[in-house]
Amino acid sequence: MSDRAKAARFQELHRRPEPLLLPNPWDVGTARLLAGLGFEALATTSLGVSNTHGRHRASRQELLDNCRAIDAATPLPVNADLENCFADDPADAARMIEDACAHGAVGASIEDATGGRRAPIYDFGLAVDRVRAAVETARTLPVPFVLTARAENLLYGVDDLDDTIRRLQAFEEAGADVLYAPGLRTLEQMRTVVASVTKPVNVVMGFADPSITLDQLGEIGVRRVSIGGALSRLALRSFMTGAREMREGRFGFVADIAPMSDLLPAFSR
Repeated sequence: MSDRAKAARFQELHRRPEPLLLPNPWDVGTARLLAGLGFEALATTSLGVSNTHGRHRASRQELLDNCRAIDAATPLPVNADLENCFADDPADAARMIEDACAHGAVGASIEDATGGRRAPIYDFGLAVDRVRAAVETARTLPVPFVLTARAENLLYGVDDLDDTIRRLQAFEEAGADVLYAPGLRTLEQMRTVVASVTKPVNVVMGFADPSITLDQLGEIGVRRVSIGGALSRLALRSFMTGAREMREGRFGFVADIAPMSDLLPAFSR
């Protein structure tokens, strides 16, 4: 499938009434497994990439290289997790959007988190300027690109839903295609956010009440559901559980390993 066809398909998936399930692989193997399970699009995870490199944060180039690898692994559209685009300046941040497209992404996100401890969230005006610059760049790309704007308050100790919504509304006005506030936990919080904007809202279930179902999310108008680094963390937890058993001289974990018959169909493509 061509990049333009992937981009058109990704936009179409955001327009239908039911939510788009957007899982987050972290390498070629997990991308192919998810495609084999019938998912319709994929999203990269910066945490998953960081985990594979054994660090707290992946580099700019590592995220782009991972995007290219996942895009090449399957015919599915790919959305790129770009953190804060590795730049404070709006024009510099927007260049990351262009680079993500060049590495196969047909959508990407920009955050208002600074990556710093003293001031973890960009001032309102700068945050909006960064989204506006990213949108302007996205509109110049050779494919119809889906730009997601993220308000990170809830992940960085700013427990202020009103300010989060204010930011999302400003990002919508700046032209963002999808709005995203990671850290929403309850269905009521999600309903409030969805009702406050008109563009599609992404909810990440890695931080939410796990009893919430996809049907419930669809009923309140959520248009996209991702999982962030949760699948990577789930895999690492299983790895650590097995490794601890082995260190203790026990091997019961081998009874739970994936059969090769589940892996080979995806890996032999």
